[in-house]
Amino acid sequence: MTKHAKNPARPFALSRRALLAGLPLLLAGCGANYGSTQDGGFNVAAVDITTLDPSLMRQEVAWRGNEKPGSIVVNVPERRLYLVEAGGKALRYGVGVGRSEGMNFRGQAIIGRKEKWPHWTPTENMQAAIPMYRHFAGGMNGGPDNPLGPRALYLYRDGHDTFFRLHGTTEPETIGTAVSSGCIRLFNQDIIDLYNRVPVGTHVTVVQG
Repeated sequence: MTKHAKNPARPFALSRRALLAGLPLLLAGCGANYGSTQDGGFNVAAVDITTLDPSLMRQEVAWRGNEKPGSIVVNVPERRLYLVEAGGKALRYGVGVGRSEGMNFRGQAIIGRKEKWPHWTPTENMQAAIPMYRHFAGGMNGGPDNPLGPRALYLYRDGHDTFFRLHGTTEPETIGTAVSSGCIRLFNQDIIDLYNRVPVGTHVTVVQG
């Protein structure tokens, strides 16, 4: 008894290790499964959650905003996306955002279109900024190597495509960072989950600060 009293931090450390060891089971129980899966004839690779900041994983959190349930809020500085739920809750997802503030969309939009395994065509600005994208000026069919990943939600404003998307990624390690050409990227498992939860017409707010 005296030995443990001299090292009060030890029981907590053991409990923390036990919690981290059980994290995959806890996430699976909450529906946040980041394992590999087959989808539309393609394989969606697993995310290595052992090296992941747990706050980037899909989870329910408290919400104090005024947005209606079913709305999406993207907080660019936080690098988080929120799907507002009823009862003061929201489903939070980690995201990757644009490399600079000027690249990021801001303000209000709606989801004007949804696509599974979407076709990708880099914009002229993207081709100018990243010359290798010129090889794909004619577009790239959907598949595991497509930068949009397994799903894309297209942001529209006043009936027009803004050319900004919420989509998956071939670079899961970039979630939580500012590296994209302006679109909002999610883990592939998360964009599939979000795609299944929101219809065309969903209101989206992108907050820059």
